[in-house]
Amino acid sequence: METSTFVYDGDCAFCTRCAEFIERRIPTGARVLPWQFADLAALGLTEAECEEAVQWVGAEGSRAAGPDAIAKLLGGSAPLWRAAGAGLRLPPVRAVAWPAYRWVARNRHRMPGGTAACALPQEARERLYGPTGRPSAGA
Repeated sequence: METSTFVYDGDCAFCTRCAEFIERRIPTGARVLPWQFADLAALGLTEAECEEAVQWVGAEGSRAAGPDAIAKLLGGSAPLWRAAGAGLRLPPVRAVAWPAYRWVARNRHRMPGGTAACALPQEARERLYGPTGRPSAGA
């Protein structure tokens, strides 16, 4: 793989807003894309992993999830963002970052930009909204 990839949940409005912030404000050479449009097999990822947390697949094959994935993304950016990524890797910060990440992930439908669909597992979202994200007939 030539380029590192940061994968997020494109069906979640909160996650999508965060990804848009990354693309606008954080200079990185990584691809930032929703897992629904990624070749998960080529990345060595599963839908379950991607539903659970954001994912990082480095160009050299390294992998990380959640705040560790965010730290990897920031680590390949501009100096200020690299410092933030290094801070996320510090043991005391990392010890707090994971529980905070899990809380945000569980409550992302309540976050700014989040929607009720953010709280649903992928299978339920597809049943209600179809694979395109539009309500299916009869829903």
